[in-house]
Amino acid sequence: MTDLLRALLNLPPEASTYAHGIDVLHFWVIGTTMAGAAFVFLLALWYLIRYRRRLPGETTLGEGIPGWTEGVIIASLLTLFLAFWVVGAVQYNHLFTPPAGSLPVYVTGKQWMWKFSYEDGRSSMDVLTVPAHRPIKLIMTSRDVIHSFYVPAFRMKHDVVPGRYYTAWFEANTPGVYDVECAEYCGVSHSRMLGKVRVLDAAAYEAWLASPTPGPDLDLVARGREVALTRGCLNCHTLDGQAHIGPSWAGLYRSRVKLEGGHEVVADEEYLTRSMMDPLADVVAGFKAVMPTYRGVLAEPEVAALVEFIESLEYAPIAAGITLPRVEPLGSATPQGVRTLERSESSDDAPEREPRP
Repeated sequence: MTDLLRALLNLPPEASTYAHGIDVLHFWVIGTTMAGAAFVFLLALWYLIRYRRRLPGETTLGEGIPGWTEGVIIASLLTLFLAFWVVGAVQYNHLFTPPAGSLPVYVTGKQWMWKFSYEDGRSSMDVLTVPAHRPIKLIMTSRDVIHSFYVPAFRMKHDVVPGRYYTAWFEANTPGVYDVECAEYCGVSHSRMLGKVRVLDAAAYEAWLASPTPGPDLDLVARGREVALTRGCLNCHTLDGQAHIGPSWAGLYRSRVKLEGGHEVVADEEYLTRSMMDPLADVVAGFKAVMPTYRGVLAEPEVAALVEFIESLEYAPIAAGITLPRVEPLGSATPQGVRTLERSESSDDAPEREPRP
């Protein structure tokens, strides 16, 4: 049945781990909607024929429907809506929560092309190369206007907005080449903003990784260190846990950061990149709002490299004599993969840091 519906809706074959669940939900919503519309149409047609005029001997239009019928109809529709909403909410949360160990790829949309940056320092234009059977985390932004990264075969789509970063993921289950489209009208050549996702099996992907890379032979972490030096980031941020003009990058990634005003955010990829582009949006408590914006200063590959460099310092060694943050164990009190950081009185009561996975 799903194959028939995919053919009727002109959908490509499912090529990601969550595509089938999305298709099933959509088919149920579409099928239920069409069945309901057909029922209403047939009922209206029957009323039109049956009551187009009074039959001989009829003096009234007949009795109305029982009062309980309306209640049953409303309750049924509400139950159906809530069921679809619950399933959709669970799927949405799954789609935008990358699994642990996902392979990061930085995606930049620009009129009219897609650019991809990988953690080993590679970059490509309009062709994303990934391994099959491994979660891929996309960290996406736009350089000019609103675009929408859409891979029909994966049933994966997410808008990208200039100056903001968004995270989505997929896991391709079948090697092959799949179309990438822009699903948001973005200018005169919108229809030509196309790309490909090339999914390789394990052996082919290892061969691709072993192939020579153009440009500097640096991974994103090493390149991020160079960017931090050349762009002057280390004039304000330290790598050893010592607070300076700005917060230290040591142990920053995946921690809870307390901001001015009292609320907290998780220092994930979106927060780190947003802090570079719009530093006044989230000012860390205890620090002055003196950081300038780097929007238009840092190129997207530099942003990706800096984020990877900061991630590499998640479990960085802390210099002797510097107050360590207290790291609470991961548990039910905090979301999976999030650490809560608080200043301790001294470094003696701070637990040892676990090695980075």
